Amino acid sequence: MSASLKAIDGNADLPALMNELASRARAAARVLSLAPSEQKNRALDAMEHAVRNHAQAILAANAEDVAEARASGITAAFLDRLTLTPARINAMADGIAVVRAIPDPVGVITESWQRPNGMTIERVRVPLGVVGVIFESRPNVAADAGVLCLKSGNAVILRGGSDSFRSCRAIHDCLVAGLREAGLPEAAITLVPTRDRAAVGLLLSGLNGGVDVIVPRGGKSLVARVEQEARVPVFAHLEGVNHVYVDHAANLDMAKDIVLNAKMRRTGVCGAAETLLVDRAGASGNLKPLIEMLLEAGCEVRGDDAVQRIDARVKPASEQDWGAEYLDAIIAAKVVDGVGGAIAHIQAHGSHHTDAIVTEDDKAAEKFLNEVDSAIVLHNASTQFADGGEFGFGAEIGIATGKFHARGPVGVEQLTTFKYRIHGSGQTRP
Repeated sequence: MSASLKAIDGNADLPALMNELASRARAAARVLSLAPSEQKNRALDAMEHAVRNHAQAILAANAEDVAEARASGITAAFLDRLTLTPARINAMADGIAVVRAIPDPVGVITESWQRPNGMTIERVRVPLGVVGVIFESRPNVAADAGVLCLKSGNAVILRGGSDSFRSCRAIHDCLVAGLREAGLPEAAITLVPTRDRAAVGLLLSGLNGGVDVIVPRGGKSLVARVEQEARVPVFAHLEGVNHVYVDHAANLDMAKDIVLNAKMRRTGVCGAAETLLVDRAGASGNLKPLIEMLLEAGCEVRGDDAVQRIDARVKPASEQDWGAEYLDAIIAAKVVDGVGGAIAHIQAHGSHHTDAIVTEDDKAAEKFLNEVDSAIVLHNASTQFADGGEFGFGAEIGIATGKFHARGPVGVEQLTTFKYRIHGSGQTRP
C-alpha cells in the first residue's frame, strides 16, 4: 500500500472529506447538465482510448487486488467477479464506445401537447444530478457507472469495495484523463479515496443534500444496508434468484443449451440461473437429460423427490434452497405442474430479477411473459442476457428490481428524470 493511500485511509476528518467530495460533484453536475453532446462524447472517446492504452496498468493493479483477496480465502465466485482479464478490459472499452454512440437523452422532448388556452406543455428529459454508486468486487462497475452518468449529464461518486480498491483507482485514472481532455470538471466522476467503511454510511446520509440518488450493486447484505440506512432515493437491486422453466413443449436440445449457459457460463453474475423448473408433463423425457448434463458439467444439483430419483448424485433440496442465490455451481431443481405451477413457484420464491421459459408453445410463452412479475422475462433465451450491454445500453449500473422510476438494466435513459416546460403567450388563470 502506498504512503498516500495510508494517509487517506487514516484521514481523521472523513465527514469533511466526504462533504467536500459531494460539494465538488454538485458543482460538476451543474456543468454536465448543460454540456453539449459533442463535449461529452469527446470525453468518452478519450476514456475508451485511455482504458485500452493503460490495460497493462489496470491488470497490474488488479493482480494486486486478486492476490490480496485470494490470501484472505475468498470464494471462487467472488474471485471471478473481482478478476480482470485482457478480454474483460477490451469489453469495458467496447462498452464505452457503445455508450458514446447512444443518442444523448438530455433535453429530449418525450411528449408535447397544447391546451385549449393556447399553452404548449412539453415533457423533457433532464439529469438526476449527483448519483452515488456503492458496489462490491466488480471493478468494471467503476467504468460502467462513470460513463453512463457522464452521458446522461450526471455527476457520480463511486465507492467500490475495499477488495477492488487498486483496480478501481487505475480505471478511475483513465476516466479522469478523458474528462480532462474534453475540458470537463474532474469531479464529474469521483472515486471515494478511502477504504474506510464509514464512508458508505456518510454517502447513504445524502451528505447534506449533495447526493440525489443511491445505486447499490452487490450482495444481499449490502443492498439491505443501503435500503435501511439511505436518506435519499435508492434504485433497488435485490439478489438474482432466477429461474429457467422447461415446458413440456420445449425443444430438448435447445433447453439443454439454455439451461447450461444460464447456470454455468458465469456462476457469479446476478443473471445466473439458480433454480430449474421442469414441467411434470414432459419430465419423463426432459428431466433426466437436463439433470445429468448439469452434474457432468460440475454443477451440484439439489432437488425435490422427483429430481432425486433421477440420479443418486442429486442432493435433497431444503426449503431455503428455493429462495437461494448461490452465485456458484449449484442449482435447485423441481418438477412443477405446467406453466401455472412454474409461475406460482416463481411468485413465491423469486426476487423479481430475471426468469425464462423454454417452450415451442406460443400460448404458454405468452402466459409466462405476461404473468411473471420480474424485471426481465425471456422466452427461449438464457437468463445471462440480463445485462445492459446485451440490451444495447453499452453498460449498466445494475439491474433494478423495484418498480419505481427504473426497472431492469439501468442505463443512460434510466439515469434521467423529466421536467415540464410550458410555453405561453400571456395566459393567466381565472
